[in-house]
Amino acid sequence: MTSITVSTAISSGRGELVNVRQRTLLMAKWRILWVVAGFAFIAMVAFARITWLGLFEGETRRVDGLAALLPARGDIVDRNGVPLARAFPAYALWYNPAALGDDGSPLVHGSRQVAEQLVRIFPDMDVNVLARRLADGKPGYLRRRILPEDANRIHALGEPALEFPREVERFYPQGSMAAHVLGFVGADGKGRVGMEQIFDKQLTDPATRGTPAVLSIDTRVQGALEDELHKGMVDSAAKGAAGIVLDVDTGEVVALASLPSFNPNLIDQASTPNIFNRVTNQVYELGSTFKPITVAAAIDAGVVTNLGRRYQTSRPLQIGGFQIRDSHNFGGSLNVPEALIHSSNIVTAQVADELGAVRLNQTMRALDFNQRPGIELPARGFPLWPGGEWSRITTMTVSYGHGIAVTPLHLASAYATLVNGGVWRPATLLKADPAKPVAGRRVWKASTSARMRQLLRMIVDLGTGRKANAPGYRVGGKTGSAEKPGIGGYRRTSLVATFAAAFPMDRPRYVVIAMLDEPQGTVATSGQRTAAFNAAPVVGRVVPRIGPLLGVMPDATRDVDISDLAPLVPNGNGE
Repeated sequence: MTSITVSTAISSGRGELVNVRQRTLLMAKWRILWVVAGFAFIAMVAFARITWLGLFEGETRRVDGLAALLPARGDIVDRNGVPLARAFPAYALWYNPAALGDDGSPLVHGSRQVAEQLVRIFPDMDVNVLARRLADGKPGYLRRRILPEDANRIHALGEPALEFPREVERFYPQGSMAAHVLGFVGADGKGRVGMEQIFDKQLTDPATRGTPAVLSIDTRVQGALEDELHKGMVDSAAKGAAGIVLDVDTGEVVALASLPSFNPNLIDQASTPNIFNRVTNQVYELGSTFKPITVAAAIDAGVVTNLGRRYQTSRPLQIGGFQIRDSHNFGGSLNVPEALIHSSNIVTAQVADELGAVRLNQTMRALDFNQRPGIELPARGFPLWPGGEWSRITTMTVSYGHGIAVTPLHLASAYATLVNGGVWRPATLLKADPAKPVAGRRVWKASTSARMRQLLRMIVDLGTGRKANAPGYRVGGKTGSAEKPGIGGYRRTSLVATFAAAFPMDRPRYVVIAMLDEPQGTVATSGQRTAAFNAAPVVGRVVPRIGPLLGVMPDATRDVDISDLAPLVPNGNGE
């Protein structure tokens, strides 16, 4: 039998090769597993990071990204989206006396020579003031806003101390229009005085500054009001004026003007007196414009039920040591419609005496005459209000607007209440949402308001308000001419002339107030200082200008029905 012999050397070599191959494959598998595990770990870390960012930091990063695209300060616009205040990048002129070091003169050339060179670039600057400013060696702004070409011209002067940093500037495209509503932005970037101050957080917060702040103001109406008030102020040589247009149903301020005004673009040159807001911050005795309020309170309380009843006017009312007089002799007696038409203090005082102090006081409080006006502006004047229990003489004098001082805005809200059905609403500079009714409180019955619309229309049609009678607009209102108080009593030479009106009186939409501070008798006012000759004509010109803008068209075929009152007034029924 033949035997087979296998070489042990060959078999052992093959076994070693198999073992090496197995170890190599095993090592490769482990390496693949580690690589996969590493990628899996990285993926898990990335997923966890993405989840964290999404849950906790996504909104912040998103806001930060958007912030770079937003203006540094948000816009303010009127009710129609017209820009009133915007932010834009601009150059400023800064004086840096340390630019050449602490030793020696801060200027290459003399301060006078540099000032003269700057005045050639900016002719409105005063060379003497500028020279002193450069000589005093204190750093600061020489001009807050300059054009790029002006910056190039300044650079060409070769003065290292004259720097022009690029800054964000606040620009008011309408100039001085609505300046007392808007206010301005100070050098520290904070809003001042007006809605710039009220909206400061909203306008600077990255989360909200991308959405413009919308006011109730209508620039078209604002322009017309300011224009006519200025004309009235010039015609009567008055030292100041105030006006307001108010929506009677919402309390929205459609226009608000205080003259003289200031330009917020040139706030460094504005004087402090012009920044003061006469509409919301200064209180006045507004005189006979209070008489319809007193009559409405008496009608509502049932004290005046017969408008034909006659009150004596043949002699002044003697109350203790005081006398209440009328500006003219109106004969032996007047009824309430005649008293309003002719503006009788004597009759109004008698009506208030019958109404009583408590009820008149309650009416004034219901109109917020005892507290600051309810509006968003930071500067709001506190009324001068008779304290304690009102005496008989206090009640009588308050009834025709003496002894109590309020702002023109108080008066506007009161007249809105008189004509809108008797509901008082606070004034606002924020545009109202038409879908959300504005809450208010009832002061007078709707029937009382309807009666007052008749009486106010008669005053304009037949009485002291005739110069406000814009054809087709059915204006109703009341004049008020009050002497200003001074040391030792009232100053007969200083008046506050006011006309408070609403239109159209068959369906009131807007109140218009025009007030002139210390008007003089001029040729344009027929030598008269009273509201019938200066404030009433302002309203008579304003209403036809703003009516069509506000959707109120003239219509000579319509008017308030006063047929039941006409027989009570001479010439009221065509006599």
